[in-house]
Amino acid sequence: NALRSQRGNNCSVIYSAPCPQVLHPPASAMAPLRRVLLRNAMMARRPASPFADDLPIIALLAVSIAAFLPFASSLPFIVFHGIGDQCENHGMASLTKLLADYSGQQGTCIEIGDGFRDSWVMPFSEQVEMACEKVKSLPHLKQGYNVIGLSQGNLIGRGVLEFCDGGPPVHNMISLGGPHAGTASVPLCSVGIICELADLLLEMGIYSSFVQNHLAPAGYIKIPTDLTDYYKGCHFLPKLNNELPERRNATYKQRFSSLNHLILIMFQKDEVLIPRETAWFGFYPANTFRTVLQHQETDLYKEDWIGLKTLEEAGKVTYLSFPGGHLEISKTELEKYLAPFLAD
Repeated sequence: NALRSQRGNNCSVIYSAPCPQVLHPPASAMAPLRRVLLRNAMMARRPASPFADDLPIIALLAVSIAAFLPFASSLPFIVFHGIGDQCENHGMASLTKLLADYSGQQGTCIEIGDGFRDSWVMPFSEQVEMACEKVKSLPHLKQGYNVIGLSQGNLIGRGVLEFCDGGPPVHNMISLGGPHAGTASVPLCSVGIICELADLLLEMGIYSSFVQNHLAPAGYIKIPTDLTDYYKGCHFLPKLNNELPERRNATYKQRFSSLNHLILIMFQKDEVLIPRETAWFGFYPANTFRTVLQHQETDLYKEDWIGLKTLEEAGKVTYLSFPGGHLEISKTELEKYLAPFLAD
């Protein structure tokens, strides 16, 4: 009974939380360029000095230098949506704009294929390749950027971080309800031809090649009582998490552990991710559903397969727990907990 529709959560809950008060971007979100302009404006109101005639030139020079320096606070951000969603949907557009307003940074939602359909049926490796090429093609990301992932979108974001050769550097990554250690459930939608197709594919076996190539969520389904088939047949998550000793890749670990900061958000009433602790890299031990290992108890952490332990020991991981269901977060929480990491 772990099966549940994820579509409604991704498309509405996170964006529609009521917030009666008017919210404004925090002062800390001002970019260096804005501070330069403000300082120059204040100087212009002072009594004339021997350098008064040079102020326009000085201001222009400061702006030009600021444009080329890799200030962390001037970095744009990108968003990867969850399964069954689209960047053009009102909810995603509103979320991206809210975070841009709160942080003072440019935000872009990266669409993979046609969004809704391809989030279900395009294999994860292809989704990551497409995202990688889009990221590399955007001029405003070339000095680096921050990543926000929603649910399944976190695995696309991590795939770009770990696998994308020649891509610009990722500074911070903010994960909202991401199935980082896998999920022992299958996210099913409610109605429609895509959902009917998903049901038919699941009957053929999660780890069969056909299902892995035609149902995206199959790439991160991890059944703890069927790990042999998971390691043998799952095409994406074992690679992403460096789980297979004979295929462990030091480059993936180096890229993941190069993050300036990783923010992992778990939702206490999450019934989509099974278990919810996967949002913090926790998961079931082998061969049982009875207990859940916290992230520090897993081999992934203890043996530091992807660099999570390295990041945590360097003080570069923040674990947040919100009280609601999957992706249920208010505008106040967006501004208070997410925006500062985009303006950092």
